[in-house]
Amino acid sequence: MSTYSNRENSSNAEPSTATNRNQSRQQQLDTPPNSPESSDHGSKACCFCWCCCCSCSCLTVRNEETRSSNSIDIKNAPNIEPPSLEEIKSWSDSFDKLMQSPAGRYYFREFLRSEYSEENMLFWMACEELKTEQQNPQIVEEKARLIYEDYISILSPKEVSLDSRVREIINRNMVDPSPYTFDEAQLQIYTLMHRDSYPRFLNSPIYKKLCVGEIRL
Repeated sequence: MSTYSNRENSSNAEPSTATNRNQSRQQQLDTPPNSPESSDHGSKACCFCWCCCCSCSCLTVRNEETRSSNSIDIKNAPNIEPPSLEEIKSWSDSFDKLMQSPAGRYYFREFLRSEYSEENMLFWMACEELKTEQQNPQIVEEKARLIYEDYISILSPKEVSLDSRVREIINRNMVDPSPYTFDEAQLQIYTLMHRDSYPRFLNSPIYKKLCVGEIRL
């Protein structure tokens, strides 16, 4: 008798449970999108929205990080003698004067970094360093190989832009590397920086601030 009663009570409870489920579903469907119940869900969904009209805070943070990564960091300057304002202003006279100045090369390199073309200056500096190795052929060969792998190889992420004629010269020179293996390539990159990047550097905020003394090493 008790078993039958339990089954009867259980069967009576099932319709009640089903009714509650249906009421809950109906309540969810009837809830407006802007109601308090759905506001939390909406804000969380926004964090995964990549549409251009989205103004959620997570995208704002990403934009701030992007702007920060593109800024020029001049706080970690190497041990370079601070240039005078006269020297800084002389950099606009010629590209040669800029490149002959250690401080000028430093600030120009930082500018190139902001334009994602720092490899041009790094390659030019590596070639200058190679020329100082005149006594030890093994060191010359090793440094020449590293320069080739870092800046000439098409597989390198830091590959510099060179024409086919210069590349052929480099390949011939690499058979027996010397301190002057990359002279043709170095001249071509020097000319590229002179014609392309140097005018933009003179018009950049960093150079204008240097000229009025707002930035110092």
